[in-house]
Amino acid sequence: MNSRTTIIVHDLCMVMLAWCLALFARFNFVMPPFEHFVSGLKALPVVVVIQALILWRFGLYRGLWRFASLKDLWNIIRSAALGAVCVALTLFFINRLEGIPRSILILYPVFLLLFLGGPRLFYRLWKDRTLNLRQITNGIRVLIVGAGEGGEALAREMLRGDAYLPLGLVDDRAALARRRIHGIPVLGAIERLPLLVERHQIDLVVIAIPSATNLEMQRIVEICETAACPFRTLPHLQDIVSGKVGMRALREVSIDDLLGRTGVQLDWQLIQTNLAGKSVLVTGGAGSIGAELCRQIARLGVSQLTVFDQSEFNLYTIDRELRNLAPHLQIACVLGDVCDRVAVTQVFQTAKPQIVFHAAAYKHVPIVEAQIRAGVHNNVLGTDTVVNAAADHGCETMVLISTDKAVRPSSLMGVTKRIAELTCEAANQNSRTRFITVRFGNVLGSTGSVVPLFQSQIAAGGPITVTHPDASRYFMTIPEASQLILLAAAAGKGGEIFVLDMGKPVNITYLAEQMIRLSGHIPGEDIRIVYTGLRPGEKLHEELFHANEALVPTAHEKLLLAGHTSVDANYVRTLITHLREACGRFDEALIRDLIRTAVPEFRESEASPSSADEARIIQFKRSTK
Repeated sequence: MNSRTTIIVHDLCMVMLAWCLALFARFNFVMPPFEHFVSGLKALPVVVVIQALILWRFGLYRGLWRFASLKDLWNIIRSAALGAVCVALTLFFINRLEGIPRSILILYPVFLLLFLGGPRLFYRLWKDRTLNLRQITNGIRVLIVGAGEGGEALAREMLRGDAYLPLGLVDDRAALARRRIHGIPVLGAIERLPLLVERHQIDLVVIAIPSATNLEMQRIVEICETAACPFRTLPHLQDIVSGKVGMRALREVSIDDLLGRTGVQLDWQLIQTNLAGKSVLVTGGAGSIGAELCRQIARLGVSQLTVFDQSEFNLYTIDRELRNLAPHLQIACVLGDVCDRVAVTQVFQTAKPQIVFHAAAYKHVPIVEAQIRAGVHNNVLGTDTVVNAAADHGCETMVLISTDKAVRPSSLMGVTKRIAELTCEAANQNSRTRFITVRFGNVLGSTGSVVPLFQSQIAAGGPITVTHPDASRYFMTIPEASQLILLAAAAGKGGEIFVLDMGKPVNITYLAEQMIRLSGHIPGEDIRIVYTGLRPGEKLHEELFHANEALVPTAHEKLLLAGHTSVDANYVRTLITHLREACGRFDEALIRDLIRTAVPEFRESEASPSSADEARIIQFKRSTK
């Protein structure tokens, strides 16, 4: 019953039948007197036209009978009642209701309610019964994890289709045990999933808990993996609330689901107030973090967005994306290097930015470890160039995007980022510009990060290379990192080092094993994990703040403030001058001495010549268990 024309014809026939039956019911279902019969027939066209318009107005033809609901019944009741009133008033003005028994106007809406609502109800019941009685082989046998709103919505949609056959739900809430949702039984706790998969010959497990934390998802996925059954998941909670949930939204469980954290709720009004109507410059704006920053900023009502980057292709890509995302925003994509003082000065003079996000940096530890001059030139002197330009041109705020590797650095890359932090702290002491630093760890999916590397290694059939069995890292998603950077820019007063709450560190071996499992393989059998040893400059475990930096909570739970002692601005300026001279002479020995003096907590790499051998020994011991 999906044809709108068929439904309209049906309803008009029911209107005529209800009117005629009301007339016959008035005379105890015998032939009415001739004058009443004629008056009733003459009024019938008026009744049909008025009632048809009212039914259309109440949206009776926008839905499908198969999905008829209480809302449709309520619309029918209102349509029948209002129709009776409008018919009575119209006939009164036409012929003063001559020959029309008044009781017909009471009986008519009752019969109309039965004739319009009854077929819809029986069709819905018949369709649901047909779905419940269909042969098991006609659909994919599904077990749903989660009996909350997500599971209920998913089960309801499955019952409306023919492709999936939901046989049960599992949920850890004891109060739901032995309950039924749309006729589907809740079969027990999630721990019973492997047993239920085997007992009911389940073809697919669907995780329908959009609000699950990463720890909950890890546990559920591990249980699903022991059941040796394919599994999928629903999107995030905001998509459920917005009505996007459905079988089309089912997707593979991603590594973000296991390692990502609960979505943050930001003070967008504060962020927008800080950025709206202003000119914003993002250096390194075509990189992973910089590009996501630009996407977020483009939605916040800025007057102009300038993207500064040295990668021509990446700049071309983000330019096209931003112009599609915000066609009315004034966007300037500038090709240039933050180490080029003339180019930086020119972009500041042209764009006149009020807010600057400095994301341009070399970030790959092994590469910078082998090329100290390039790392210092870009990460330290490039930052100093942008800092001076921001101060000279009277910018309101500059935000430096730093890294956890700047904390007690063991790598040259970490040292350069620590000196960049010192540069911003020193500049904040003698400038009207607010200089703010935001420090966080690894970002899932960023260019050169471990997740894309593991994905490519899995696609090639392995092996996956991990530096050390015990190595761990902090992770967060690109959008979350970018949004918290924006929040820090709005909340900072100047001189702060904000530390993003990265949650608990993740063991890299665990990350590799989960990615192998999510790709449908078995770790150690289908895809091997090879331990290569810590590379020069790498730590076994990362840190987010120094021992002398007491973390202070802020108004936002995900944003912490690293309390730190003030720096000697004159010393920092002298250090930068010496580093600039040493880079000009390509004197890497002097550069190394200068940075060791400037950052006394700098430790040599935890990697040692024997670390690779040690890792291989551990790998051998694991493989022989």
